[in-house]
Amino acid sequence: MEIEELTQTVRRFTRHISINRTHRGMVRVLNLIVILGVSLLWPRDAAVNAPPKAPKDNVKETIHGVEVVDPYRWLENRSNPETEAWIKAQDDYTRSILGALPGRESLKQRLTELLRVDTSSTPVERNGRYFYMKRLADQELPVLYVREGLKGPEEILIDPHPMSPDRSVSVSLMEASQDGKVLAYGVRQGGEDETTIKLFDVDARKDLPDRLPKGRYFEVSFMPDRSGFYYSREEANGPRVYDHALGKDSAQDVEIFGKGYGRDKIAIASVSEDGRYLVIHVFHGAAADRSEVYFQDLVRHGPTVPIVNDLAARFIGEVGGDQLFIETNWKAPNGRVFAVDLNHPAREQWREIIPESDAVIDDFSLAGGKVFVTYLKNVRSSLKIFEPDGRPSREVPLPSLGSISGVRGRWKGDHAFFAFTSFHTPVTIYHYAVSQGTQEVWARPTVPIQDDKFELSQVWFESKDKTKVPMFLLHAKAVKLDGSNPTLLTGYGGFDVSETPVFSPRAVLWVERGGVFALPNLRGGGEFGEEWHRAGMREKKQNVFDDFFSAAEWLIQKGYTNPSRLAISGRSNGGLLVGAALTQRPDLFQAVVCGYPLLDMVRYQKFLVAQYWVSEYGSSDDAQQFKCLYAYSPYQHVMPGGKYPAVLFVT
Repeated sequence: MEIEELTQTVRRFTRHISINRTHRGMVRVLNLIVILGVSLLWPRDAAVNAPPKAPKDNVKETIHGVEVVDPYRWLENRSNPETEAWIKAQDDYTRSILGALPGRESLKQRLTELLRVDTSSTPVERNGRYFYMKRLADQELPVLYVREGLKGPEEILIDPHPMSPDRSVSVSLMEASQDGKVLAYGVRQGGEDETTIKLFDVDARKDLPDRLPKGRYFEVSFMPDRSGFYYSREEANGPRVYDHALGKDSAQDVEIFGKGYGRDKIAIASVSEDGRYLVIHVFHGAAADRSEVYFQDLVRHGPTVPIVNDLAARFIGEVGGDQLFIETNWKAPNGRVFAVDLNHPAREQWREIIPESDAVIDDFSLAGGKVFVTYLKNVRSSLKIFEPDGRPSREVPLPSLGSISGVRGRWKGDHAFFAFTSFHTPVTIYHYAVSQGTQEVWARPTVPIQDDKFELSQVWFESKDKTKVPMFLLHAKAVKLDGSNPTLLTGYGGFDVSETPVFSPRAVLWVERGGVFALPNLRGGGEFGEEWHRAGMREKKQNVFDDFFSAAEWLIQKGYTNPSRLAISGRSNGGLLVGAALTQRPDLFQAVVCGYPLLDMVRYQKFLVAQYWVSEYGSSDDAQQFKCLYAYSPYQHVMPGGKYPAVLFVT
């Protein structure tokens, strides 16, 4: 799981839409299309140059009574010159094959047309100012903009392009003060997870002296009077929340929360609009299946009071007035919403205002004194608005089958914004006037697509254990079901992440070239609530792989494709998915693109931020969990002499 995917766990607080489609991103998509296209055309036994040799050290260790042989343990040492040399040899070998393949230029030209378009994030409104990230079609990186007023002209505030000659430094909007006069923004070097946080004076159009050193930050939240802000950061011993006074050296910042929490926890702190309350969330790893909520009355200098810290369920809250609105799956796998009076926060006084339904609550937010709830029903998005007491107000109309994300607003304001997209519909930002119940387009990119030639449908198939699983299909209209269509199957299946239709240049290009694009909603995701998530995590992870295999078999049985024309791709947790597919069912696929994956499930938890993922996968440090992990870990199941599909690993 990448750091961007990790933030989905706290997405209701960050609500940032990633729009950074750089040239490097285009190269990755280009390589994916090329390797898949060529692999589907070349016979399996076609001769290619031999890849670089990798020496084996064959480290042996006994884990819970099982001898595990690790032939390439030496490659874990990233700073070893021998590792560097091996990586370079692999890169050179890959380029020698991909660079010589025909058709790359035409693919690159079309990808350029699809990717080189204006893109914009959902704006943050503060005191009549609207802050957002935008990348123009001819730019490498998103730029931070402001509009003075809803219809005002846009002005550039922070342009990252001059910050590095190779365009490797990017910026992100973290937060804006209540009066719109100060911004907190992040500066990232290359693909690092860590950022440096800087402050920007909007009126003076210059940086302030305050800055936070490079680190993994989860949130920045200003006090209304701009006297300071709270932020949360990952430390060596776990997450910590700090209080920063504006104009002071960050070395003087006061730690106010987090002591006792280990590195497998994530902490978020946010100040209410009126500055009275500080709300702190603690997430137990990235599985999004358990969280704690605390609050502090800042005006009365009160203690940090737990709202809930003793229940094994997800709780996410936002303050509106003196109420904390909490969305939870406690005794409600599909989600429900409570209203908690912060003057009387005892659990017995919570009021359920939006009960559980047959649709899953995918997100919720507050705007214009109302509660906005994004639902998923059979993986189809809808956006409904409720009064603070739970009475239904209205439903926001959507243009087509697609996905809603990034609903933003202010409790005391009248503006809400949200993003809508589908596989062949680029991300469009809508402005919604809460009091009037009207909406209009805020930003829509112009992408050269003849979408009337595409057909998007949803089908259902039966998995190995008879579970019904849905799948989205995108292809040209009147596709022939003769088993000959090159088909790209992708998936994720984990961390409570719902895979809904979102704009995909690779899907568009694939379909334009005569292919079928398929996305199944595998167990482990959040499409059908917490029960669906739990059916694909820890000891039940094999269900995810079985769902994926059944999707492939359905595509073959229904005449869409055949194994020699079927390719798969996935990244991060999806990289684990296709890695398991590669080792468990190599007969079913012709080509595999495996992006920055987890493949050694016996040792993954020992590195970087992987402690966050133990709540989702389990850990081999536990004897029973080791048994489950070892049973499917792709790295340990590569068979010498095995006949495997063509594979491209990307990291």
